[in-house]
Amino acid sequence: MKGSLPVVVIVGRPNVGKSTLFNRIVRKRVAVVEDTPGVTRDRLYAEAEWRGKRFTIVDTGGILFQDDDPLVEQIRVQAEIALAEADLVLFLTDASSGLNPADRDLAQRLRGLDKPILLLANKSDHPNHDALASEFYALGIGQEVRPVSGLHGRNVADLLDDIVELLPEAPPAEEREEEIRLAIVGRPNVGKSSLLNAFTGERRAIVSDLPGTTRDAIDTLLEYKGERFRLIDTAGLRRKGKIQGSVEYYMANRATHAIERCDCALVVVDGSEGLTDGDKRIAKMAHDAGRAVVVAINKWDVKEPPDGQPRRKSLLKKDFLKILSNELPELHYAQACFTSAIESAGLEPVLDTVLSALESYSFRISTGRINRLIQDAVYERPYTTKGKALKIYYATQVSTRPPTFALFVNDPDLLHFSYRRYLENRLRAEFPLPGTPIRFVVKSSHKPKDPTEQPQTRKRKKGP
Repeated sequence: MKGSLPVVVIVGRPNVGKSTLFNRIVRKRVAVVEDTPGVTRDRLYAEAEWRGKRFTIVDTGGILFQDDDPLVEQIRVQAEIALAEADLVLFLTDASSGLNPADRDLAQRLRGLDKPILLLANKSDHPNHDALASEFYALGIGQEVRPVSGLHGRNVADLLDDIVELLPEAPPAEEREEEIRLAIVGRPNVGKSSLLNAFTGERRAIVSDLPGTTRDAIDTLLEYKGERFRLIDTAGLRRKGKIQGSVEYYMANRATHAIERCDCALVVVDGSEGLTDGDKRIAKMAHDAGRAVVVAINKWDVKEPPDGQPRRKSLLKKDFLKILSNELPELHYAQACFTSAIESAGLEPVLDTVLSALESYSFRISTGRINRLIQDAVYERPYTTKGKALKIYYATQVSTRPPTFALFVNDPDLLHFSYRRYLENRLRAEFPLPGTPIRFVVKSSHKPKDPTEQPQTRKRKKGP
């Protein structure tokens, strides 16, 4: 996502409106916004464009220097990483609450940067508020203080004019490489962010034992075996009845949307806890969305017994796979990998399995071959209900991702879900297609009657 575009980073203390301004600039509600300090934690990237010039905008968590909380420290580290790659820094303050000691601490840090910095007094919603911005001149950052309102868009167009003037020229837009969108989903605290960091080899996402650390869906690019992956780390998904407050609502909404826009869902399960109802619910969400699915059984280093007991190790894995098969029959096609994000173990097999699943996800078969396969299946096991036999006259593949087949039958109501499963199993017996669901669209082979159409009567021929 970052690519070679110029990078603009928004920094400031908590609750000054960084995410609101970020959303205003990208013209989409990408970041979770709430009138509560500490909502944004990881650094969040998005591409923006103004007057034909593209750049990357980065939202960061609120920076505090006088707080020893480990989570606050990790937020500060994430912001420091963003500042290191910035071409331009937007230092955001809050005009409505005035100059704050935390603003002074951050200004002291920014003075050491050899980069252009724009000092903004946010929440200047009305021209009468512009006078409030004057006290921020005391920070000694830049030549002027720009009053803006990220919420209402006031003076944001002028700010964008200044941004594109200060940024270096972006390279010509090149044709984008095709990306594999891999959403990392699961319950809270199963190790999704740890896996993301292990894949990338850097502290891309904040990791904490506290559930709900990740708030936004974080996109990260990764190259593997010549393929370009877009890894999407998501907030932990909980049952709707357990979602509390608007922050959790938007967290869940972002995670659900990540499943909808991905090619493959990597469902992360805590191997030390075993398979839970929450794991099954999330896996079924990916299945229902028609996405390729791979299960990553994380924290397996906790389950593994000491060295010297290889037989017991294989039995543990075999038992877990049996539980998956028994309790998630809908996802019988999904492959599972055992990983340890902490030890960076089992990462390559996960990505190899994802590539295999995506190959199945794009599977296509000729019409003649699928027709022969379906007709043989019906011949070997005909289906009759209420004295009426199901007849499948014709079959054809109508789409891929996932493989979807249209069946033209004498009566769509006759095709019971158990017979669908039988047809799917016959198809997989010849083409296993690991990692992808298979869809059947059932259509009547007869043209539906128009209720307004009058029945035609045969005219009797007149005699000579």
